[in-house]
Amino acid sequence: MATRVWDRFLTDEDKAHLAASQHHPIGFGEKPALLLIDIYRGVFGDREEPTLDAIKTWPGAMGPVGWTALRQVQRVLEVAREVGMPVIHATGNNDVPHWSDRRERMRKGPSDPAAEDRRRRRFDIMPEVAPLAGEVVIRKSSPSAFFGTALPMHLNYIDIDTVIVCGESTSGCVRASVVDGCANRYRMVVVEEGVWDRHQAPHAINLFDMNQKYADVLPLDEVTDWMRGWHARRTEAAHAGELVTAGR
Repeated sequence: MATRVWDRFLTDEDKAHLAASQHHPIGFGEKPALLLIDIYRGVFGDREEPTLDAIKTWPGAMGPVGWTALRQVQRVLEVAREVGMPVIHATGNNDVPHWSDRRERMRKGPSDPAAEDRRRRRFDIMPEVAPLAGEVVIRKSSPSAFFGTALPMHLNYIDIDTVIVCGESTSGCVRASVVDGCANRYRMVVVEEGVWDRHQAPHAINLFDMNQKYADVLPLDEVTDWMRGWHARRTEAAHAGELVTAGR
């Protein structure tokens, strides 16, 4: 069995229990969408640099781990666009109080123009994954992309049954969105290399927990292979329908 990111955090008893129990994947449906959660400037800063340097100007920065994951998200997004899968971007909203603002106020020092500029730009979606025309952008002020937003209505409107998730943070907004998506009866799929966190233990254990209860946590290559297969099936079905219509 392939090694998973959470394996080194499990006890021998945990591993024995997993071996003795049966875990059944949720599986994909046939009407998927890609959801990108909080891939915004505030967690990257203006350039890639070590985390302890980045947080001096961008307190929410995650350093190299975020930039590495961003490149993986680009791969997933490229395939989603290639196969015509709906893409939805979720980010914060500067026009309403954000759930993290309480923490920011507690550690906020004297204001200056540069800091205010960074604050205004914190929820700007990174240009590497910037929305294209027709891709929906959801503004949220809570950890979950589902809570208090139009996301559930939009997914219902376009008849989605499977939500493929990338973004951050694994233990925060990704987990909250996955749990809410599960509660709304969507098949949730988390791209393992496409999510990240500030700390590795919460990242690994939250992936493990989501995989056990609320979602399928799958390697990027497995997800993109499925996406291309989904597209091929749709194309074949459409072609068969055209042949039937032409034969009438």
